[in-house]
Amino acid sequence: MESLLARFAEADADAEKLFVALVDAVRPDSPGDFETTRRNLERIARMLDAHPRIRVGMRGAISRVLQIRRHSLLYTTSGILPNTGFFSEFFRRLGHKFLPDVLDSGYLQSFLRRVFRRSTDGAWVVGVGEDAWLDLIGSLDFGEDEAVETEFPHSVSEILRSLRIISHWIAASGLEPELLRLDPDLDAYESPFSAQCGELDDYVEAYPASWRRPETPGIDDKHLRVLFEQCREVIERLHGRAARFGTSIRLTYILQRLGQLILRCEKLLDVTERLKVGPGDARLPIVRLFMSLVCDECRRDDLIPHWRRNTELIALRITENASSRGEHYIAEDRKEYFGMARSALIGGGIIAFMAASKLLIGKTEIPPLMMTLAYCLNYGLGFCLIHIVHGTVATKQPAMTANAIAAGIEQAGGKLYHIENLALLIARTVQTQTISILGNVLLALPLASLIAWFFSLFFGSPFIPPEKAAQLLESQSLMRSGSLFHAAIAGVCLFLAGLISAYFDNYAAYNRIAERVLQLEWMRRAWGGYRTQRIAAYIGENLGALSGNFLFGFLLGIASFIGAMTALPIDIRHVTFSSAYIGFSALSLDLGGRAALNATLDVVVIGLVNLAVSFALAFHIALRARRIDEVPWRKIASACLRLLRERPSEFFFPAGTSKTEE
Repeated sequence: MESLLARFAEADADAEKLFVALVDAVRPDSPGDFETTRRNLERIARMLDAHPRIRVGMRGAISRVLQIRRHSLLYTTSGILPNTGFFSEFFRRLGHKFLPDVLDSGYLQSFLRRVFRRSTDGAWVVGVGEDAWLDLIGSLDFGEDEAVETEFPHSVSEILRSLRIISHWIAASGLEPELLRLDPDLDAYESPFSAQCGELDDYVEAYPASWRRPETPGIDDKHLRVLFEQCREVIERLHGRAARFGTSIRLTYILQRLGQLILRCEKLLDVTERLKVGPGDARLPIVRLFMSLVCDECRRDDLIPHWRRNTELIALRITENASSRGEHYIAEDRKEYFGMARSALIGGGIIAFMAASKLLIGKTEIPPLMMTLAYCLNYGLGFCLIHIVHGTVATKQPAMTANAIAAGIEQAGGKLYHIENLALLIARTVQTQTISILGNVLLALPLASLIAWFFSLFFGSPFIPPEKAAQLLESQSLMRSGSLFHAAIAGVCLFLAGLISAYFDNYAAYNRIAERVLQLEWMRRAWGGYRTQRIAAYIGENLGALSGNFLFGFLLGIASFIGAMTALPIDIRHVTFSSAYIGFSALSLDLGGRAALNATLDVVVIGLVNLAVSFALAFHIALRARRIDEVPWRKIASACLRLLRERPSEFFFPAGTSKTEE
């Protein structure tokens, strides 16, 4: 370390190579070893204090680096999303993972990338803390260089130039059509995004006159700070409107980029304002800017954070929508409870006919691809019919109710009275889910047997032959088939269907589908104004549900086709369909008590796996969208056990009267 530092005192030393070697010497073996890094920085600081020639040499090396390189690219692009868009930036980062970018020695950004060349460098640069870097800069003692006190530095000119560039980008981004759609007032009145641009131009023009004269009247950043705060308020308002009226990845991307640009402007202003006084006063904002830039450069090609940051708002919008719909799947009183039971019976009855249709399609001799399409349409149209007639498929509920529970956890925030309310919500979810499954299964199974009996009565032959019935029973068996794994696949499909449904609800709100349907003149002429309004309202409210149900049918229908084409064990087992298949098989086979019990247990386990997988995936996404890192599981479990002990009926049957009776 001593010999390396001594080379800074040499007149012909290569500054870039020396700083690369110095960072290599400081860098810890483990990015999380902050203590070793602090000791290395303290060692350098002591050497600089003890050897003036080394101190002057390193200070001169830093000045040369800042003097001969262009700064603006570093300040205006590092850690700031480009204007190209989410997917363009995603594929750029992906490409740079395999083929790194070319480094131009004329830019300060390239110098920083060469010196801090490892992707983990940002972790220890930030991890050692501000004090370690402040001590190091203090040891360099820039104040003892008299030229720094009198001359207007090239580095400050570069900062001012960067401020002007960023300010114009903020003004342009603030008038993006995506933003104006949510808030037309941004165009009708002068927005803070536009106002800050003129104010910052004036600031940049007047700044040189205040160099080393901080008392110069009328030259400060106070009004700019107010405008930036107003910009943030507009961004928050737009986030709120997007959560209510729908959002898109493009909108999220623009809002995130605006926030980054405003934050970078503020950090650069922190530096320029303190530099007016002297280099010693600017140490803290310079250190903060340095740590931020190094961290941003080390993460410039990260894919997962880029994806996560830009999909959070749309994920929250989707899960919020699913949460509001999930509340309709949770009965709060006896009227809603029995209404859910009737709805589940309707769903179970239709699924029995859907299962019969699938078996009849299987008897035909059409090509496999056409048969798969027929299966998909049978499932998709059947699920849409269930929704249209206000039926319920019990296994679709967890994808919705999981989001409602996640919203309850966010509201609870560890508060006892909210935890108790959350426990009651979980209890009502359990009771509603139970009656829904029972309603589906208890009608699907006997109705399937009745369909098979009528078929044999009218056609004189069994609906399915005994060998096919035995095959159906075996395919549902946990011991003799992969039904457990297939039930998990069905759970994934159920989870995806919930996301699809919520996505199309967001799509309908964001693109104002209902209002656009109302503008169709041919529909008004054909159906009249009143019917057109009803159709538009129905589409706006149910586009997500219909799309989710239809595409859920395709997910189920195509699974077995993929398994057959790839020879992989891919298939689905759905609790209600499994119960219907048992009903068909029971009429063709003489099931004993043991076989009937085994079949019942198989259906129960399939249903539990369907629910568990769907719920777990939806719950995970909902927690991530709400940025809930820690869930108070112990408090929730204690509250649920206490409720089960004190009011066990809450988990099985509503204790109160209906809302209309209260």
